Amino acid sequence: MAAGLIATVAVIPLAAVPASAKPDPKVDFTLTILHNNDGESKLLGAPGQPDFGGIARFATLVDQLRAAGEGGPGKRGAIVLSSGDNFLAGPEYAASLAKGVPFYDSIGLAAVGYDAMAIGNHEFDFGPDNLADFIEGFGAAGPPFVSANLDVSAEPRLAALAQDGTIVASAVLRERGERIGIVGATTPLLPAISSPRGVRVLPDVAGIVQREVDALTARGVDKVVLISHLQNVAEDRALVPMLRDVDVAIAGGGDELLANADDPLVPGDTRSVDPVTGQPLPYPILATDADGTSVPIVTTAGDYKYVGRLVVAFDKAGRVLSVDDTSGPVRVSGVAPDAVAPDPFVQAQVVDPVRAYVNALAANVIGQSAVALDGRRDPGVRTRETNLGNLLADALLYSGQQRAAAYGVPAPQVALQNGGGIRNNNLIPAGPFTELHTFQIAAFANFVSVVPNVPRAQFKELLENAVSRIPLADGRFAQVAGFSFTYDSTRQAQAVDNAGTVLTPGSRVRSVTLDDGTPIVVDGAVVAGPGISVATNDFSARGGDQYPFRGLPFTTVGLTYQQSLSEYVVDGLSGAITAAAYPEGGEGRITRLA
Repeated sequence: MAAGLIATVAVIPLAAVPASAKPDPKVDFTLTILHNNDGESKLLGAPGQPDFGGIARFATLVDQLRAAGEGGPGKRGAIVLSSGDNFLAGPEYAASLAKGVPFYDSIGLAAVGYDAMAIGNHEFDFGPDNLADFIEGFGAAGPPFVSANLDVSAEPRLAALAQDGTIVASAVLRERGERIGIVGATTPLLPAISSPRGVRVLPDVAGIVQREVDALTARGVDKVVLISHLQNVAEDRALVPMLRDVDVAIAGGGDELLANADDPLVPGDTRSVDPVTGQPLPYPILATDADGTSVPIVTTAGDYKYVGRLVVAFDKAGRVLSVDDTSGPVRVSGVAPDAVAPDPFVQAQVVDPVRAYVNALAANVIGQSAVALDGRRDPGVRTRETNLGNLLADALLYSGQQRAAAYGVPAPQVALQNGGGIRNNNLIPAGPFTELHTFQIAAFANFVSVVPNVPRAQFKELLENAVSRIPLADGRFAQVAGFSFTYDSTRQAQAVDNAGTVLTPGSRVRSVTLDDGTPIVVDGAVVAGPGISVATNDFSARGGDQYPFRGLPFTTVGLTYQQSLSEYVVDGLSGAITAAAYPEGGEGRITRLA
């Protein structure tokens, strides 16, 4: 969706849809929709909050809320939906990869009992075959995986799952004799932010979703729920006014926490704020569709910290009459007064073996850091130079240089690490540096790659892309090694497409100087000279995060960036991460002028 649309969406106060304080005689069917998004393999517990979250407690809470939704007077039903990013690279998912199919995530999510699941961008981070492994791990009784704007026909294993009805554009659920249509959608940014290989993502989300909704309503399905992974709730707020006959929209990808004033939250969490009004976002948000109908939009914060509960009353014609005032996020708590016990099956089959695997990683100390290492996102690795960003970029450069001859490529002079590939999102304290840290930092299956002889003008374009979204905290922001550069964020930002074609040249990068003193850019102008060999990860080299490598040949050098980080700390630094080499705040490799 166009970002400019977001500010024009009319958001209706929650009071516009009355709460069902007393039974309404017009109510024909009450549906409890339980939902979450962005679980992202946080199977053991919420990061930094071990008493909250965790898939075993999450499963118990879903069971309890489902039973409550199905009980009570009148005709009532309950469904459980996910809006995508159902797993994510990291130490917990590494346990699944070490185990093999069925993955721990598949076992746990199957036990939760989802009725349908959207497909997010992170589902493709390890490629389409890994997604097929994840889905097949649910077994024959697994839920449909729903996305109307994905074409998986060029990937044989996913195509087979589409052929047997596991991957679908929409699904119809049945509760108490009522049919509920589920339509899915996946972000058009997929090729730029993940690794879908032959999977095509169709960009006309509104048109494709509407056609699928129309097909459902033509079959007499009068209750329709959209489960999308468009990267944030603002995209759904922009989408709903283009649609008709969607009754509820459930967003994924943004980790926003919608809540009302009296909803208990996980300690440290705060309600997300509307970027237009500056006010906390309620649960649900309401927007007006193309027919002038109010549509509730909901989402939850991720990491299995909350189960979203939306209780909707329908009349006989399938129109939404009200949203019950019991609706809201329900925190997944292990402490009084709302503690839930872990589901024993999920605890034994998922949590315990994953914890054992992670504990073994944590016990393997590979170095000592004399300084706290900053991997936070914002402010942090997605907005400015940090010492952890420098460490990881140095690791790429080191591994590329050490292995270049064996792989027949020139030794790289510089390195680029996209900030979105640094995943720990915390400040690692000074002290022991473990193998677990390397998995938390460098979580993806990205391989160290060397791109030889990048023309200098194109190298400047790479850096323009890196700073093009500032001041936003975007994953394309680069951490660098082998050179320093300055930029002015008040100047023209570069715009590129997913093929790396520069649509609008950028003028933000003002100077670039190699560590040996060679000038590459002076006062915004490229200095003539030979090309530059670049070490990076294969995600970026393929054009991920819209890096304009534009098909330049690259060679992977036989190890992932996690392995590179481990190798660099052990061999390159002899286990010592010093404050002199990696001072807090960085050492001036990246300077923002304005």
